[in-house]
Amino acid sequence: MELGAVLEAVEGRGGAEAVEHVLARFNEENQTIFRFDPADEDKRKKLCEGILNILEEDTKTSCQVACLEALRILSRDKKVLVPVTTKRNIQILMRLAKLDAVEDPLERVSEFPVIVEALKCLCNIIFNSAVAQKLSLELNLAAMLCSLLEKCKDQQFVDDIKCFDLRLLFLLSLLHTDIRSQLRQELQGVQILTRALESSLSVRWMEEYKAAEDRDRPPLSLQETDCAIEALKALFNVTLDSWNVHSENESHQFRYMAAILRHCLLTTGPTEDKTEELHSNAINLLSNIPVSCLDVLISPSSQEETDIKYNGMNMGAIQILLDFMEKRIDKGSSYREGLTPVLSLLTECCRTHRNIRKFIKAQVLPPLRDVSNRPEVGTTVRNKLVRLMTHVDLGVKQIAAEFLFVLCKERVDSLLKYTGYGNAAGLLAARGLLAGGRGDHWYSDDEDTDTEEYKSAKPNINLITGHLEEPVPNPMDEMTEEQKEYEAMKLVNMFDKLYRDELIKPMGVRPDGTMAPLEEAVNQYHTNKQDSSDSD
Repeated sequence: MELGAVLEAVEGRGGAEAVEHVLARFNEENQTIFRFDPADEDKRKKLCEGILNILEEDTKTSCQVACLEALRILSRDKKVLVPVTTKRNIQILMRLAKLDAVEDPLERVSEFPVIVEALKCLCNIIFNSAVAQKLSLELNLAAMLCSLLEKCKDQQFVDDIKCFDLRLLFLLSLLHTDIRSQLRQELQGVQILTRALESSLSVRWMEEYKAAEDRDRPPLSLQETDCAIEALKALFNVTLDSWNVHSENESHQFRYMAAILRHCLLTTGPTEDKTEELHSNAINLLSNIPVSCLDVLISPSSQEETDIKYNGMNMGAIQILLDFMEKRIDKGSSYREGLTPVLSLLTECCRTHRNIRKFIKAQVLPPLRDVSNRPEVGTTVRNKLVRLMTHVDLGVKQIAAEFLFVLCKERVDSLLKYTGYGNAAGLLAARGLLAGGRGDHWYSDDEDTDTEEYKSAKPNINLITGHLEEPVPNPMDEMTEEQKEYEAMKLVNMFDKLYRDELIKPMGVRPDGTMAPLEEAVNQYHTNKQDSSDSD
């Protein structure tokens, strides 16, 4: 449909019914359009202004919906938003979204499509316009959204309103740091958003931090899943930098949130992809919760429960995290965005909570029996994680190595047993542990026991590769002394040439276990030895 004809109808050259009919046709033809013809930019700007003029008047609901749908489509184009992003126009949309009269209940079901479309328009406009983001702070939009969200919690048939209210709160908290602070400190945003998440997941409580587990419960609907995802995303923004808990009330709030997230991990969505998206956002939020509050992820397991147990504790949520981690590894792409959050979360849980660490170690690093293959070769979770220790992405290989190191209670000898020195060298160099030892964190003193198969193979294991190698003949056994000397000098000359060409730099290990240029490392050893002699 020609844009000129739509503009002509909107600017008043046709009646209200004609406007509604023309816009309905325009919406149907352009609902999947995200790129627009630059030549029609001025017409689209005038069309936006005309639509907002109609919306300012008291028109019937069906016409309002058609106008808002058209405005939502047009607001996908950042270039047409200049006339839209005025205080007057944002207030028009806020009024239609029921964000200007917080005391009015949501009673008229016929108004719900108008509210939803107005919220969708605000989402597009605020996402695409820095001016609108500033106006949202001036107009106290976040407070209005929190009030609307509270009105939604006891109302039926408002899932769409709730979903787009949460999406708008997510965008505001993402794009404007002042609004993020306002939500956290003034508007009780953490509590409000947590209640919205709890409502979306239909949580029923058995104890203070333990939700009921109904194995026969059907998956969440698409609307419920989308609402939960939007709440999780908004909560993630609002809880950034929440590592330090300063009061008992904050500790309770985060434990309460962690208990809801545990229930979320044990919940499924309508499809496998939606379930993965739900769990991914739950994991992101768990990463913001102080690690001291994550003990609620495990709970004492009753006799009648058939969930995965360890030491009498229900480990169902931890198993979900492990399965999610392995699934992300198997994808083989986007490790930094998709894998590092769950690896970081598991690492911190293992570092702080003994039962979680012991359960995960039993799954990831079971006692070694067959050491005939290199640690990075195979299909077990251990093999996959060891392969990541030499990944090209520095962040990915660091967190994979750190996770395995924590499972080994930060003991170098234990880590080398499972990974080999070659795979672990990067972590050990970064931690100053090339000479051996253990990390700074304290762990329980319980000892790992080696299997008989490992004990018998241990003397023949190559410490660099971490696997059992068959004895091979020494090629130097059949050489004369002159041949050995010739090969040695040949090797020296090769290294010398690489050094002179600045292709390599000889390195050594300082007394503290860190890497340094060879001359510096040697000098430090001599200095330490001299100091030791002087003290004697």
